[in-house]
Amino acid sequence: MSWGIELWDQFDNLEKHTQWGIDILEKYIKFVKERTEIELSYAKQLRNLSKKYQPKKNSKEEEEYRYTACQAFLATLNEMNDYAGQHELISENMTSQIIVELVRYVQELKQERKSHFHDGRKAQQHIEMCWKQLESSKRRFERDCKEADRAQQYFEKMDADINVTKADVEKARQQAQTRHQMAEDSKTDYSSILQKFNHEQHEYYHTHVPNIFQKIQEMEERRIVRMGESVKTYAELDRQVIPIIGKCLDEIVKAAESIDPKNDSQLVVEAYKSGFEPPGDIEFEDYTQPMKRTVSDNSLSNSRGEGKSELKFGGKSKGKLWPFIKKNKLSLKLGATPEDFSNLPPEQRRKKLQQKVDELNKEIQKEMDQRDAITKMKDVYLKNPQMGDPTSLDHKLAEVSQNIDKLRLETQKFEAWLAEVEGRLPARSDQARRQSGMYEAQNAPSVNNCAQDRESSPDGSYTEEQSQESEVKVLATDFDDEFDDEEPLPAIGTCKALYTFEGQNEGTISVVEGETLYVIEEDKGDGWTRIRRNEDEEGYVPTSYVEVYLDKNAKGAKTYI
Repeated sequence: MSWGIELWDQFDNLEKHTQWGIDILEKYIKFVKERTEIELSYAKQLRNLSKKYQPKKNSKEEEEYRYTACQAFLATLNEMNDYAGQHELISENMTSQIIVELVRYVQELKQERKSHFHDGRKAQQHIEMCWKQLESSKRRFERDCKEADRAQQYFEKMDADINVTKADVEKARQQAQTRHQMAEDSKTDYSSILQKFNHEQHEYYHTHVPNIFQKIQEMEERRIVRMGESVKTYAELDRQVIPIIGKCLDEIVKAAESIDPKNDSQLVVEAYKSGFEPPGDIEFEDYTQPMKRTVSDNSLSNSRGEGKSELKFGGKSKGKLWPFIKKNKLSLKLGATPEDFSNLPPEQRRKKLQQKVDELNKEIQKEMDQRDAITKMKDVYLKNPQMGDPTSLDHKLAEVSQNIDKLRLETQKFEAWLAEVEGRLPARSDQARRQSGMYEAQNAPSVNNCAQDRESSPDGSYTEEQSQESEVKVLATDFDDEFDDEEPLPAIGTCKALYTFEGQNEGTISVVEGETLYVIEEDKGDGWTRIRRNEDEEGYVPTSYVEVYLDKNAKGAKTYI
């Protein structure tokens, strides 16, 4: 099958068909281009969607992602980013491997097509010119033949006329011969041109046109093959990302399967556990015999000097209802969170304090690393003065050291509060809390003393029948009771204060650098040593602030750092 043979007379239709083929190819290019735009738009929307639902840093929402269900959701968001990346890859590959290549090919195809049809038109023009020459020679031969016939007839007429002179007859005869000769020449010329035309026509229809049309056919078939290859590439580029997309989906499934409801339930316990004991039974108070009434744990009459309160901060509170009772409006007006988190339940307070201690330790380590770096740089300057002035680093080194000291003091403060919560130090009284600024805002007038007995809660909340004065008395009485019954501990050694320490927390004692005191309880591994200045002054100091000399250690001093 050859277009040059089968379609030898369909030049115009082939021209239209090949132009249609180029239009189809350009339409396909446009289709792929719009597909790449859709892929990019889809990828962008997926990324924006993932970003929209990502937890904000340093927010409560970020803490919620400790739960396995939320972690599975977060994994889904992260995988959506990778998923979007695969669609971007599809767009990129289709652009480079299909669009760019086809655009270049279409330009080449247009040039090739133009060249082939130019050759076809040139061959057409040549054969048309040959045809015109043939027609011209034919008409000339026909005209000369007619002229020769008329000249012959005129000669015969003149020759038959007896009245015509011989000279006129001879002239007519010569004219007839001339016309016959011209007719013969035209005949010869016409015959020659006709043979030439037939040859050219044969070449045109059996050589030139078939060759040109064959090239056009091959060009068109290459276009069809190229489009087929592009369609195949289109599918392959989609198929290439399927494994990665499958992995993204597998990771999402894996994250879903890692959801642990028991673990999430435990996290809820850790997040909201107060550490309080459930309230016990409320004792019956017999008001029919007011003179013989027994003091109840649920009455604050014992806080007024009639007995000892059993209320312990963070300890058991028999018969107390404060975890379930609304806070007094006064406590809600306090506003800012106390520095030692004493507004929180014991367990939550411990977690917050531990978190603060960890953060401060990280900051200390960071400052120490910076100090080490500056020290090394200073050593380099000392060994190589041309590199810099070592004294220029003294100010920075002093500043870093000062920051370290401040951070250590801050850490010790929070460690003391943490030790208090964990029971390593005696609980502070409400009076001490007031001194540390916890209750600066609590200057409201006391309620009518004739009101019913009221109860206080360790987290600073009040029952609806609680007065500010009664809470202070309960805690103060409790603190006094805790130490009134203790026997003075004997001294087991002495110590010398290496640094000044201001004991602002209850249970601690202030010391001045160089001061000598008695040791009554050594460090139990919690970083605190119990000392005594005199019979009335004793408390805890950080072990790293003192140099301890125990009587049982005859070899000398034992320093805790």
